[in-house]
Amino acid sequence: MNPVIGLDIAKGESQGQAFLDKGQPYGKSFTIIHTREGLQLFQQLLKDLEATTGQKPTVILEATGHYNAPVTQFLDAQNYFYIVVNPILSYQSKKSSSLRKVKTDAIDAYALCEFFYKEDFEHRKTRGVQLLNLRNLTRQHESVTGQFVQIKLQFQAVLDQVFPEFRGVYGALYSVVSLQTLLAFPTSEDVLSAGEAKLTEKISVLCTGRSEKWAKEKAQKLMAAATRNPFRKAPYQSHLFSINMYIRMLLHYKEHLLTLEKQIDALANEVEEYEIIQSIPGIGEKIAATIISEVGEIDRFNHPKKLVAFVGVDPSVHISGKFTATINRITKRGSSRLRHALYMAVLCGLRSTGSKKLKAFYDKKMAEGKPHKVAMIACVNKLLHWIFAMLKRKEAYLELI
Repeated sequence: MNPVIGLDIAKGESQGQAFLDKGQPYGKSFTIIHTREGLQLFQQLLKDLEATTGQKPTVILEATGHYNAPVTQFLDAQNYFYIVVNPILSYQSKKSSSLRKVKTDAIDAYALCEFFYKEDFEHRKTRGVQLLNLRNLTRQHESVTGQFVQIKLQFQAVLDQVFPEFRGVYGALYSVVSLQTLLAFPTSEDVLSAGEAKLTEKISVLCTGRSEKWAKEKAQKLMAAATRNPFRKAPYQSHLFSINMYIRMLLHYKEHLLTLEKQIDALANEVEEYEIIQSIPGIGEKIAATIISEVGEIDRFNHPKKLVAFVGVDPSVHISGKFTATINRITKRGSSRLRHALYMAVLCGLRSTGSKKLKAFYDKKMAEGKPHKVAMIACVNKLLHWIFAMLKRKEAYLELI
């Protein structure tokens, strides 16, 4: 016998169905509450099924983000095999098995069991804890970066209404010393009232790594900017409150991003693939960490085309009767973060300091008359083939053309 339990995961609970073997449902559908008590009841069901069949049952469920975490962690702790499938695959399987349009959690759990017997799944656990930790950190970094950009835009809108000339004082508007200076002197009136000597002293304290001469030059530039500034005071008191709030938020985000980057780098350095992927010209630390965390264990793929399909940069196919589509977009199934990281890797690789081999491949595609975006996706596809071969062989990139 080959027992299996299909679970349709939802927030806080799951609907399940057990099978003794292909075509042999075991009892009625059941509900699992994602609490300690609910999981203990689920464990009893697993033991009952094992006692009936003489084999440990496999659990099959769909990838549902963090909702399945209580169940998968419990199964890991109890040493039960489980399979996490792409919802698209299970949906297509259920769709092809019936003409009726029916959607219930119980039917979905039943369909997952039937899907298990149709496919030849490997009994393999999901990616290691190390890679999952790295994936969570890189995704958090991306999320915080997006919020950081939004705060920047809101900050700039207020700055334009209070002290627009401040932009040229420092080379980097969002450096810590720049933001701290603006926090201390948010208006032209504050700057001019303080005077050059006080400004120099304050900037020296904020940036101890620079010389007194540098601080004095910045103070002079700040005085000149305040003189040119069209606003002597803030038009509205609320603008001063907003600037103060946004600066503190920006400083907080910068600190959090720096901490995340240190954590990502420390964790990624423990993974062998990290240095291997960075050997490709154009791929730095952040892109490499994203790629290895989103791809996971390369042993899950036995052919580079499966990795390409996993990423979602394989062309879709549409053939019906005598019609064959000539314009086929990529499937875009899989991690959008991974596709973005690979696209950025290609952009960096096509620079003068990047990969000559990748640049030659891009030029070849352009010479064939391919549009720029089509050539870029072809380069992403090529890059994935290189990554697959490098990780399988555990070899660094060689620039040979």
